[in-house]
Amino acid sequence: MSGRVASVAQTGSASGRLQALGLTLPELRENPYYAHHRSVDSSIYISGQLPYKEGWLLGQGVVGRDVELETAQELARHAALNALAAAVQAVGDLDRVRIVQMLVFVASTPDFGMQSQVANAASELLIEVLGENGRHARTAIGVAGLPLNSPVEIQMVCTAV
Repeated sequence: MSGRVASVAQTGSASGRLQALGLTLPELRENPYYAHHRSVDSSIYISGQLPYKEGWLLGQGVVGRDVELETAQELARHAALNALAAAVQAVGDLDRVRIVQMLVFVASTPDFGMQSQVANAASELLIEVLGENGRHARTAIGVAGLPLNSPVEIQMVCTAV
């Protein structure tokens, strides 16, 4: 974890930390085929989120062929931000969100092997914003393809605190 994460995650509210990073939670568009989140008991299951910003997919292609590592990391941060927006829809307040598990899917070449470095960018964002509530169990998976040819998709399980 970078020194920046440690210092930002220690102060203020989650909403304040998000604002200090120059970020805002996006509005998620309704989808007729699935819900962005579903709660069962105390668990909140967040549907896979792509790196959309203002209704536009920010990138397409396969990491290690069409998409560079640094670009994939930025896309992962956007997908994580969208997942946070879904979590806030479920619990009502960013300060009540605790991430339990994150699954990061990376459309990548068979020899890419740095899926965890793509996932680190999303993990870092969650910790920067939520502090200890952003620390989570995680899996990073390389896949042959993702919806709309997106390089990254993030799914989460959260709980309200």
